[in-house]
Amino acid sequence: MKKIVLCLLSTALVLSFAFSAGAKTLKLGLAADPVSLDPQVQLSGGMLQLSHWVFDPLVRWTQDGKFEPRLATKWERINEYRVRFYLRQGVKFHSGNTFTSKDVKWSFDRMKKSVDFKGLLEPFVGVGIIDDYTVDIVTTKPYALLLNMATYFFAMDSEFYTGTDETGQPKDACVKTTHTFANDNASGTGVFVIKSYQQGVKTEMERFKDYWDKNSVGNVDTFILTPIKENATRVAALLSGDVDVIDQVPPQDYPRLQSDSKVGLVTINGGRIITFQMNPDRVEAFKDARVRNAVVYAINNAGIVEKIMKGTVEVAAQQSPPGYAGYKASLKPRFDLKKAKALMKEAGYEKGFEITMMAPNNRYVNDAKIAEATAQMLSKIGIKVNLKTMPKAQYWDQFDARAADMMMIGWHSDTEDSGNFSEFLVMCPNKETGFGQYNSGYCNKKVDELTLAAQSEIDLDKRAAMLQEIEQILYDDAAFVPYHWQNHAYGAKKNFKIQPILNSMNFPYFGDLVIE
Repeated sequence: MKKIVLCLLSTALVLSFAFSAGAKTLKLGLAADPVSLDPQVQLSGGMLQLSHWVFDPLVRWTQDGKFEPRLATKWERINEYRVRFYLRQGVKFHSGNTFTSKDVKWSFDRMKKSVDFKGLLEPFVGVGIIDDYTVDIVTTKPYALLLNMATYFFAMDSEFYTGTDETGQPKDACVKTTHTFANDNASGTGVFVIKSYQQGVKTEMERFKDYWDKNSVGNVDTFILTPIKENATRVAALLSGDVDVIDQVPPQDYPRLQSDSKVGLVTINGGRIITFQMNPDRVEAFKDARVRNAVVYAINNAGIVEKIMKGTVEVAAQQSPPGYAGYKASLKPRFDLKKAKALMKEAGYEKGFEITMMAPNNRYVNDAKIAEATAQMLSKIGIKVNLKTMPKAQYWDQFDARAADMMMIGWHSDTEDSGNFSEFLVMCPNKETGFGQYNSGYCNKKVDELTLAAQSEIDLDKRAAMLQEIEQILYDDAAFVPYHWQNHAYGAKKNFKIQPILNSMNFPYFGDLVIE
């Protein structure tokens, strides 16, 4: 096969503008903060945000959905199973250690062992070292999304994480919800260095004086991240000047920020599907597709978009948002209370039953309100809901334990592709492979078969047909309850130029932020 060299050069940036303003402080108020300093311990939006600030990937997404070089300067496909990456030289870790190929391989090997990342990395054999600044990434089969996945290959400092800590535990241990060296310490190549970290309280960072990217126009020198879980409190903190930038602006506050003379509102399409999953392993009735369909028919998701989300998002009937290969335009929202009651009666549950439900109250926009509305709607078909909401930091442990009969989950495709939704949310749960990592128990072997086949299909038309067939099966089977695709909404002081650093993945590149 002829080698095709893919080299995307970064856009030339003017340095004088940024540095003439001098170093600045960013006070960021987020709905929630990262649960750890370990970039591989959890596959979540908050952790990936941190990874882009403290670490660096081989390549990263641009705002227009293209790839730009980061720790890799260029790449070429050697054959259908192998892509060669040429690494950036002269890069230092925060510890002072020099970045080389061994760090890429070490980081990949460790990530492959992570419970959360295992399914995402299933198509990969591993990383082969060619020389100190050249690596080959090898897959088990032809894989069309290798560059998409390279956006998740963050380099960790292999020397820094080698050995044992003061308790005798290996420094490279990757364990959730307990002390590990990597949970509390970080050495990346990223633009910001961790100065202090109190999970749930405050994280303080400073610009890395030896950061490799001298073309960045960003002038943030000190970065203070404070979690503010309550929407009203977060908005008030911005308006009062206590923080400079906030995320997850609630739709009801859009007009307030838009009319303020000192702050502004910036929104960007997100593509994150908001859903509730039904657990057939906990509730016998949920094994019946008629009951699952009754639940979907009972939920007025269009009404939730109008009343709770104030029309600021797009109602969904499937996983894939418009523009993705798997999106099927014929699938429509289907609120029909009469139909829902008829299905419950047909399935033998005319009198209903009782369930538990859990949702976060600071992870997705209006998540608790959506859960409360859902519980009320289900009561109309005889399903009594015992609802419990909690902060994100507590919720994920409960979700991992599948501690309720229905649980909320939002998902943005890790690869900006339809297949990723199915790999994590609806494939039959498999601890060995990692597929179905965030699935509450739904299982359809045909969905698994099509999802795996789509991974290797390089004919884009055939692949799209497979992904659309998956969406049709999930729709007919009522595999989950769809709500809407969530947008990202940020509020900021007007001299904080956040629009250029945002993207649909919701990984704001604060290292490139310009404060005028």
